[in-house]
Amino acid sequence: MAIEKAVFGAGCFWGVEARFGEITGVIDTVVGYEGGDLEHPTYKEVCTDRTGHAEVVQVTYDPSRVSYETLLDAFFALHDPTQVNRQGPDWGTQYRSVIFTHTNEHFAQARAKIAELSAAGSYRKPIATQVVPSTNFWKAEEYHQRYLEKRGMVSCHI
Repeated sequence: MAIEKAVFGAGCFWGVEARFGEITGVIDTVVGYEGGDLEHPTYKEVCTDRTGHAEVVQVTYDPSRVSYETLLDAFFALHDPTQVNRQGPDWGTQYRSVIFTHTNEHFAQARAKIAELSAAGSYRKPIATQVVPSTNFWKAEEYHQRYLEKRGMVSCHI
């Protein structure tokens, strides 16, 4: 079985992880941090809004069962991609809307999806989602992994 990875930042990673975990073909989800300068950042450090990292979810999936396009559709459906550095009550660069891509093809698909949504007038404001090549994904502390599931919760604000 071939597997691929995708990394999405759409605000607080707890709700994002839960939603991606519900998609058929997703094998695993891991919450973490990406896009900053600090190696091995902690949640406390990322929350200072000074590391440059975003809270993200690394999605491992089987492309024979779910397409990257489907993951992109889910990403745009589960948050407000027009928000700059915030989602709901959470604000700061760590909550930005961002897609970290692992391949040139995924980069092109993500940019094309933004263009498609923009042309269709899907949102009243411009889409602020960043699309950047993946660099280093840092796994978040264990207590953040499957946070909602461990607490018997099904969702939280995103």
